[in-house]
Amino acid sequence: MTEIEQEIDPETAPEAGTEEQESYTLDRRNVAAILYAVDTGDRAQLLELMEPLHAADIADLLEQVNAYDRRRLVLLYDRDFDGDILSELDEGIREEVIQLLTPDVLKEAVRDLDSDDVVDLVEYLEEPQQEAILGALEDSDRHAVEQALNYPEESAGRLMQREVVAVPEFWTVGQTIDMMREREDLPEQFYHVILLDPKIRPVGHVTLGKLMASPRRTRLQEITEPAFRTIPAMQDEGEVAYAFNQYHIISAPVVDEEERLVGVITIDDAMIVLDEEHEEDIMRLAGVGEGSLNDRVSETVKQRLPWLAVNLATAVIASLVISLFEDTIAQFVALAVLMPIVASMGGNAGTQALTVAVRAIATKDLTGSNVWRVLRREIMVGLFNGLAFAVIMGIVGLVWFGSLALGGVIAAAMVINLVVAGLAGIAVPVILDKFRIDPALASGTFVTTVTDVVGFFAFLGLAGMVLL
Repeated sequence: MTEIEQEIDPETAPEAGTEEQESYTLDRRNVAAILYAVDTGDRAQLLELMEPLHAADIADLLEQVNAYDRRRLVLLYDRDFDGDILSELDEGIREEVIQLLTPDVLKEAVRDLDSDDVVDLVEYLEEPQQEAILGALEDSDRHAVEQALNYPEESAGRLMQREVVAVPEFWTVGQTIDMMREREDLPEQFYHVILLDPKIRPVGHVTLGKLMASPRRTRLQEITEPAFRTIPAMQDEGEVAYAFNQYHIISAPVVDEEERLVGVITIDDAMIVLDEEHEEDIMRLAGVGEGSLNDRVSETVKQRLPWLAVNLATAVIASLVISLFEDTIAQFVALAVLMPIVASMGGNAGTQALTVAVRAIATKDLTGSNVWRVLRREIMVGLFNGLAFAVIMGIVGLVWFGSLALGGVIAAAMVINLVVAGLAGIAVPVILDKFRIDPALASGTFVTTVTDVVGFFAFLGLAGMVLL
């Protein structure tokens, strides 16, 4: 049996769902051992335990322990602290850790980072922390970072890295390979060689695989990729992430107003932005802003309190609708028992349509050209769902309260509210997007208000007409 066969032998390989899955999370025993090494001040043991861990795992560890243990761990880890750990840390924890690092350790930590990673580190820090990191850089690296910081926040200019591999468009494969072998500051990770015209404007790029597979005398222009796009430095990073995802881009050159090359964006950075956009949408749909588990209580309260206040206001509006039918409810107590069901079903149906709409707007799948078709589809979905639950609730009303009329009222109200929920779930985020208001941020409150008000009004209004 060969070495490779032995490695994949099912008798010796770990069971699926055990070690492989556990390897993606921090092992509790390992964390306990690390904290014990911190308690005893055993730096050698700490380094031995930390050495196999990825920078992302170390960042998770620092985020999960309390501030006291985090401080002791960072101070004991000292000069072995890697800059990649800072890149992986949550912003709030990152500032705290930077303050703990000595200037020499900080300088060593950020020295080998790409410019885009350094920009990501410093862009949201306070000025003293920014200066601490910028002061640790070489003059050329500092200049590159400061230039990137001159671009607007969340723009391609902030996202790009300055380290690029670019050659004249008339070069051959052999010239390019020789240049890369001789170059001392070659980026650690890159996917394309960019071709430039005499005015330093990108005109194409060649993948490393095609470069290495072609004869040395081959001209680079003969093996360029057919799909080539440049990214304006001022473009919003969300648009950049969309382009990478939509067109399956691996890397793309960034250009200034005169179409000259200023940097490059790679797929790993674009996917981080895309993930952040998705996370932001989910958090905003829940009305919790950009909160995280590491935020202070006061910060979390500030983020959530305004939206809870808005929800309170909408709840008052729904209560005012109910108050219009006090006499009806007083004569038919069963209405008070059943009316939350109508509003709740409408709210859930509206949230379903809303979630689909917000996601479709973010991915540009829902546009002016297909919005009416989508609206009709959601209205039909609401109608059929409403009819299905109308039958169920009609039977419930008849069996529970012995009233065929009451069963008919709740059935009709269910149909009306689910149709309105589907309409509101699509229409509200589309309208907000037209007014350049983030649909993820405000849609939920409006949709819930609509379904509550319509649900109560339809149910109690029909009850007043039919039962009185």
